[in-house]
Order: sequence, then structure tokens, then C-alpha cells
Amino acid sequence: MLPLGPTGDDGSPYGSWSTFAGNPLLIDLDDLVDIGLLAASDLADPPANSDRVNFVAVREWKSERLIRAVDNLLQARGTLGDLWAGGLDGQPRWLDQHARYAALREASGRPWWEWPASWTIENSDAVFAEQRPIRLAYERHCAVQWLFDRQWRALHDHCNQRGISVFGDVPIYVAGDSTDVWAHRELFDLDATGRPTSVSGVPPDAFSETGQRWGNPLYAWRRHRETDFAWWVERMRRSFELADMVRIDHFRGLQAFWAIPADAEDARTGHWVQGPGIALFDAVRERLGHVKLIAEDLGTIDAAVRTLQREAGLPGMSILQFAFGGGPENAYLPHNHVPGSVAYIGTHDNNTALGWWRDEASEATRHHVRTYLGVNGDDIVWDLVRACLSSTADLAIVTAQDLLALDTTGRMNLPGETKDNWSWRLLPGALGKWQAGRLCSLAELYGRVARR
Repeated sequence: MLPLGPTGDDGSPYGSWSTFAGNPLLIDLDDLVDIGLLAASDLADPPANSDRVNFVAVREWKSERLIRAVDNLLQARGTLGDLWAGGLDGQPRWLDQHARYAALREASGRPWWEWPASWTIENSDAVFAEQRPIRLAYERHCAVQWLFDRQWRALHDHCNQRGISVFGDVPIYVAGDSTDVWAHRELFDLDATGRPTSVSGVPPDAFSETGQRWGNPLYAWRRHRETDFAWWVERMRRSFELADMVRIDHFRGLQAFWAIPADAEDARTGHWVQGPGIALFDAVRERLGHVKLIAEDLGTIDAAVRTLQREAGLPGMSILQFAFGGGPENAYLPHNHVPGSVAYIGTHDNNTALGWWRDEASEATRHHVRTYLGVNGDDIVWDLVRACLSSTADLAIVTAQDLLALDTTGRMNLPGETKDNWSWRLLPGALGKWQAGRLCSLAELYGRVARR
């Protein structure tokens, strides 16, 4: 899955304003009708149900109904204390911080570093006492998270009961304008005004002459070490409440990361800085035990990154779209896949299999694919599905877009672009019995059917 946190107007789950909270847009309103928090008439006239989400329209329509539902919930349950007694294992610290930030952000309409100086997490109780509407917003945001957690736990339990594991994702960085940075400024590389002194990204490479400037604030790793990585441990604890296994995005940044001056226009003036290394993983496993972590080991990978990956015992990723067009030593070719790893046709940052084949792969690459797989390319998407499932990797990931053989119009994300990303949606009924049957046959052929 993509990360589950609340997103901005562009819908990017990698620009969330809370790394612990759930996205309110994922809450099922039909369930809220079933439990009496909304009337069926409340769900009239929803935004058009197409295969592309209009985030602005959906957020406006859904937010009104969520406010109505949580007001009914708060009225029915009496107090927040009564509410937490029924879920979320009491009111966790992250939830209190998230709701404080969200209420103040909603009231101001501006990033936290432009708020009044008195609007700190330590002084927010005084702000709530003076401004009842902000206090009400705080209670509403708490209640929304209670609803999200209630529904997600039910879905997660349902999956596990049917032998299905949930594979989550943790972005390495967080947004500057977020609960996490506002509530834990000491853990980030910020100046006195709260703005970052250096930001995240990756250096120039074959794909970009100027590199990529992501713009997230960087961690003050010295401070994290002093706290024995307490914030990261809690972040991972929350991740494993939501999922059974977790991929760590941009794993290489935990060995060494590219630090770009905050005032730089692109990534060329950045430099490598040492990351936390194995100490972070030791702290996580000391507190949480043996949790299932997977490394997103793509990008600029050197011997030091591979050493850390081995020390941490993390499987890596093999991407078929990166496998072809070269020689037999390419690590992403199926005969070079490593047991224990995860094989993909492509990730959310890649084109769909059909879009890649038609619009991106050169004729030399297509010839290599046809020769390697022993196919003519007329059914290329399912040829690649077969190649992925036949890999010696422990896990094989195939996107819904590829099961539907969609072209570039089904792409989830184009890195470096800010429009028209993250909005593809699988509509009810789009996947049918024939895709299920074909996928099941291949899974049985290559020993990928779960036995219970």
C-alpha cells in the first residue's frame, strides 16, 4: 500500500501532514450510516465516481459529512475520554499532537512557522481555552481519527482472518508543515524561525542533470541518537499497528543522505551526510522485537548501503522495468533475483507495464524482453506478470493497473511532476473473474498460493 497519512490537495501520500494519523478521505461513510452517525440522505449528490479522484471536490464534500458524523459521535459519547475507552488503546500522544496541530492549522490557514508566537504545543491549552472554535476543531480531529482507526482495524483483521497480510510503506521524510515537525522541532535541522537550513533530495544522475530537490526538512540525527531514536521507534510501532510488514522508503538515506542548502534552486549543490546507520534498526528491534521490514533500495546504491542492508537483515526490491536493455548481469533480470527479496513489474513511480512498453522502452529493450521471455510481445503485460511471479523472490507485486492492462493513463505517479498524480482509482467491478482466474493459475504454477 501507499502511506495512509492525511494528504494535501495534490493527494500525495509522501507529503502528509502527519506520519502517525490516518487519511480522513479513506473513511467509509456508508459505515457511518450503518452505525447511526449519518442518515442515508446525508450521502446524496456525491462527486462524480470516475477512475480519477478530484481531491478538491471529494475533500469539500466528505469533510462536511465527517464533521456532521463526529459531532453526532461526540454528542452520543459524552466526552473524549469516553470515546477513547472504546478504541485506540486510550488517547495516544501522537493523536493529541496531531489534533492540536490540525486545529491550529485549520484556524490559521497558514504553515505553522507563520503562526502567532504563542501557538506552541506547550501553550495550545491556553489557546483552546480562549478560542472555543479551535477547541471544538481539536475534538473533531480526535474523533475523526477514532473513526479511521475503528474502520482500519476491522479491515486489517478481516484481511488477516482470510490469510492476507497488509504490506505498508513508511516515507523516510516528513513534510515541513506537519504535526511531526511542529511538535518535535528539536528533531529536525531548522533555523530559529522554524524553516529548514537544508532539505532533502538526491544528486544528479542519468535521469536528471540537476538531481531532485524534494524540499523536506532533514533530521537532526544527533538529537535522535540522544533519545535512542524514540520518535522513530514510535513511528514504526504505529506503522505495525496498521500493517503486517513495512517498506522503508529511500532506505539509502539512512546510511547517507543528500543534503541540499535550503535556498538552492536544485540539487546540484548538495553533499552527502552520514545517516544513523545500524543504530536506528538496533533501537527499533530492541523495543519492538523482530518486525518485518523491507528496504526500498533503489537509486544511488553503493557498497556502504549494501553493508547496512545486510547488517539490518532487510530484503530489497527488484524492478522488471529496470531489467532489460543491457547484459545478463543486470541484477533486476529474473535469473539474478535474490530469495528473500520482493519482485515488482514496476512501483507507483513507474509507468504501467503497457505504458512502459509502448511509450518508454526502446526497440532494443523490447527485443531483449521478447528474446529473454521467449514471447512475441502480443500479450506483453501478462508476459511480465508471469515473469514477476516466476521470480525466485519471496514476494511478487503486481499492480491493479497491470492486471487491467492499462496504458499510461493508469499511471499513479510521475516523479518530478506536481499535477495529475496519485489520483488513479480502482472502480468497483473493474477487476473480474477472468483476471482472478488467470492470476490464480499463475500463482499456483509458481507456488505462490497461500496454504492454510
